[in-house]
Amino acid sequence: MVKREEYSFRKKMIIEIRKHHAGNYGAPGKKRIKKKKPTEEQMRLVNAQNKAMRCRHRLLEYFTPGVCFGTWTYAMGNRPPDMVAALKDFQKAIRKVRAEYKKRGYELFWIRNIERGTKGAWHIHFVVNEIGDTASIMQKAWTKGGTYSVEIRNDPKIYDEDFTKLAAYMTKDEYTREEKKDGTLGKSRLKESSYNTSRNGKTPLNRIVFRY
Repeated sequence: MVKREEYSFRKKMIIEIRKHHAGNYGAPGKKRIKKKKPTEEQMRLVNAQNKAMRCRHRLLEYFTPGVCFGTWTYAMGNRPPDMVAALKDFQKAIRKVRAEYKKRGYELFWIRNIERGTKGAWHIHFVVNEIGDTASIMQKAWTKGGTYSVEIRNDPKIYDEDFTKLAAYMTKDEYTREEKKDGTLGKSRLKESSYNTSRNGKTPLNRIVFRY
């Protein structure tokens, strides 16, 4: 049995079609495969892939290649003691950003990932819709350290047309391991992370499923 999923974005300006075979069916003429319980590692991999896909779909729906990608860093003396404090720092800063957008007559959309490295450093990656002076707004809103920002399409490390690279980058966590030049996997660079999106960016996407 083939499962076909069709997603549409930006009022059907973008259509994505995904096809895959149902895992519990064998080849034609073969008996149905007995379902096996996935291992913890397999489940973790599937969950990570699904999270990245949902992030990519948000990017396709609400963002364009010209939007702002950036990072808020912490000065050594301003590092938060835990994730709860880091979340409060982000919430305080993003409220300032939202207020500036509102003054200019725009709605703010954001995606962010708060990350704590294995060596103790904290930073916040963000994607926000561009309104002309977004970089300046993001810089003024953040008082805990530095601000780095760039148009997504100007950073080849995280940009490709369907936002696959950016989605993977924005959803990485303590289990994410980068592939080395020799093909082996390195150690994770993160101790913990917290991924989220703005509430107005959580509208259910158009999805149609066919089975045949």
